[in-house]
Amino acid sequence: MPTTTIHFVRHGKVYNPDHLLYERLPGFHLSDRGMRMAQATGAYIAADPKLNTVAAVYSSPLERTCETAGAILDALNPVRAGRGEEPLELITDPRVIEAGNEFRGKRIGHGKGALWRDGNWKLVLNLWKPSWGESYRHIAERVGAFANEKIREYAGRQIIVVSHESPIWSYRHLLETGHPEHWMFLRKTALASITSITYDSDTGKVMSITYADPAAQVE
Repeated sequence: MPTTTIHFVRHGKVYNPDHLLYERLPGFHLSDRGMRMAQATGAYIAADPKLNTVAAVYSSPLERTCETAGAILDALNPVRAGRGEEPLELITDPRVIEAGNEFRGKRIGHGKGALWRDGNWKLVLNLWKPSWGESYRHIAERVGAFANEKIREYAGRQIIVVSHESPIWSYRHLLETGHPEHWMFLRKTALASITSITYDSDTGKVMSITYADPAAQVE
């Protein structure tokens, strides 16, 4: 049977000296270490003959994901050129964007971000929903809608999708358990990691889920 594999890559570390919750705010780019992480993951993908045949690279439209995807393309396209193939170009899709969060722009525990200020405590009454922003179910469903479309569009092939921790894990958790709600501190989605999901291209049934962390040792 034909299968489709989607490799969900989390972006690298972000430059954020003020420790803000940046969510979907513009202007947050990869740090120097974050770029090295993205490059390490790009090199890992380019060196693996099972990975470097991807048919497309998608990304959330935010800067940190686009920069991570750019590093992957920089590593991947020379391999494609060596095979006489056309270079891939980045495609963005808002369905894999970061989760919405009512604490955006704040530093939790300080100033207006303090949980006892301005009614903030009401936003953390339910850690499973979560009550501070977009629900895990909505996150998983929008990522799932993207995946279901691409499973058939790229039947028999594989693609890379650079996204964020909450979208990747919420969707994975839904596939593995039947529900997207989870304890956020138990996620297994390291920076610049790869969560690979293989589907039956005809039915969309999940065949396997694997995980790799190529940038774990990057300083």
